Amino acid sequence: MKRPRDTNRLAKAVADIATGQAEDTKPGTTPKRANGGHARARSMSSERRREIAKVAATARWVG
Repeated sequence: MKRPRDTNRLAKAVADIATGQAEDTKPGTTPKRANGGHARARSMSSERRREIAKVAATARWVG
């Protein structure tokens, strides 16, 4: 359930969740769009991941 932006509707949604009339979304789940990075990392060799990490670390520290 997506939380509404309107204050009154949000209060009703929270009350419904608290009383068990509505089910809350699971906050710990990963959105579907975020799974691509995990799949890419699984498909790469550890050497390739290490190379990418070195380039990223250098970019962060060198500026």
